Amino acid sequence: MAEEIRYFELNTGAKIPSVGLGTWQSEPGLVGQAVEVAIKSGYRHIDCARAYENEKEIGLVLKKLFDDGVVKREDLFITSKLWSRDQAPEDVSEALGKTLADLQLDYVDLYLIHWPVRMKKGSVGFGPEILVPTDIPGTWKVMEELYDAGKARAIGVSNFSTKKLGDLLDVARVPPAVNQVECHPSWQQAKLREFCKSKGVHLSGYSPLGSPGTTWLKSEVLQHPVLVSTAEKLGKTPAQIALRWGLQMGHSVLPKSTKESRIKENFDVFSWSIPDDLFAKFSEIGQARLVRGSFAVHETLSQYKTVEELWDGEI
Repeated sequence: MAEEIRYFELNTGAKIPSVGLGTWQSEPGLVGQAVEVAIKSGYRHIDCARAYENEKEIGLVLKKLFDDGVVKREDLFITSKLWSRDQAPEDVSEALGKTLADLQLDYVDLYLIHWPVRMKKGSVGFGPEILVPTDIPGTWKVMEELYDAGKARAIGVSNFSTKKLGDLLDVARVPPAVNQVECHPSWQQAKLREFCKSKGVHLSGYSPLGSPGTTWLKSEVLQHPVLVSTAEKLGKTPAQIALRWGLQMGHSVLPKSTKESRIKENFDVFSWSIPDDLFAKFSEIGQARLVRGSFAVHETLSQYKTVEELWDGEI
């Protein structure tokens, strides 16, 4: 019997469901429907963010599902993220307040600093002139207060390199529970994964399928011969192989889809496993980061002069 791997334990003692529905780039009008299909199909983990501009629609669906008795609040694991425009310590609490109001919730299960990047309050767009230096220790202090108050049952970060995570761990009173980063067979995060493991920080993988729906990313993760041949041998799809690989590596995965058949297919990863001999071949896959964060980089206007600096060489 395959080990199902339905949950991972966080350093808070809470359990994070191993497969969550990603909602980045899920269009308004479709995202609510996707969340409803996912929850009715067995998903218990929904990954949201203020920056995705769709939390209000998700909130309406969650309320309906609670009211109809489809699922209870305590059975769901809801993540949201602090956007870069709200990173000034004085803005953090209000930002979570807005997220909770939109999602129609009293608390989130996990609240993450979305990027180690800060933008001017009230700014629009992604031009380099809106970038301002971060104060991660100051921001984190308020995150800790929200954790103390029970408004976020766990707190963490996203898109943090090994060095940035280490710097935060050095000053944190409440250590981050999660670092949510790009992770898939073509960007396995070997160095960061080892560091997270040694510090008790759970690694959660976004774009676990290599973000095939993102037009501005050239992604061929699911076409890789190792995935394709493994899928053929096991009678699964390359997407299912990529997700199951993540679970067996020990991290949660956040596949995004608004198609009912895909949402269900992406959740069918528990009753089987990738055998050791096939699993070993994944270490031979060439590595390349897809999400580079170029918006945060500028020679004169950003604290990060290069993409290398943003990721501290992990590119």
